[in-house]
Amino acid sequence: MLNKALLQGRFTADPELRHTASNIAVTTFSLAVNRSYVRQGQERETDFINCVAWRSTAEFVCKYFKKGQQAVVDGSIQTRSYTDKDGNKRTAFEVVVDNIYFADSKGSSQPSAPAPSTASFEVPSNLSFSNGDSQDFQVVDDDDLPF
Repeated sequence: MLNKALLQGRFTADPELRHTASNIAVTTFSLAVNRSYVRQGQERETDFINCVAWRSTAEFVCKYFKKGQQAVVDGSIQTRSYTDKDGNKRTAFEVVVDNIYFADSKGSSQPSAPAPSTASFEVPSNLSFSNGDSQDFQVVDDDDLPF
């Protein structure tokens, strides 16, 4: 059986670090994740996915992420049942974070501009090869690639 979740979205609020009674670090946060499809004549819909991170992952999240920042979360889906203050039984669904990755450009919390479709690479003039051979480098444009 497989229980794996992979999400890319933006933090809806700044994460806050808390500790359990046994001093284990934990943080809960929500990611705003756009749906991959749009119904004709409607705007793109967004899902708000609750996530929980534990121990060093929780500390990492709280130290490096803030509201509006984009992240990729790798984890598993977990359900838990509880009774609310009115005595009603409720079920919560959340992603337990195994890994989290930065998805914004460095230092950016705003949506980033799309990356250019071509990248330029300049070979340093002082480049030397250990076997004494010389090689010719060619800059390849994305349009030249066969795939």
